[in-house]
Amino acid sequence: MFVMRSGLKVLLILFGAVCVAIAAAHIVLGPRAIVGGVPVNATMDGEDQFFATLFMGFSVGLIWCARELDARRKMLNGLLLFFWLGGFARALSWATVGTPHPLFQVLTAVELLLPLLIWGWLARASVKTSQR
Repeated sequence: MFVMRSGLKVLLILFGAVCVAIAAAHIVLGPRAIVGGVPVNATMDGEDQFFATLFMGFSVGLIWCARELDARRKMLNGLLLFFWLGGFARALSWATVGTPHPLFQVLTAVELLLPLLIWGWLARASVKTSQR
């Protein structure tokens, strides 16, 4: 049980740290951080950096939730829902605009599957805790 919860905490902290790094790259580099991207105008550059800052907040929120899974479970579920919705939005773009760079095809799958994995893991870890 302890191993299951500890593993979930480690996964969430790593997930958050990777997202912090991605957000930081976009804050510093703007759209140049996008693999397969193209040069953009000042408006799109500012949009990318603005949304990267919000993604940074999401990332820090994941790490914060990982520290107290039981007390912050509702917040974690909300963050995971928004991450999943981001993957859904990316898939919608893929379906309506066209196939993205292969990296973003992989990211779409990660964004749709990782929240499901974490929700399942969290449910199993919580059931084990309540049975003690």
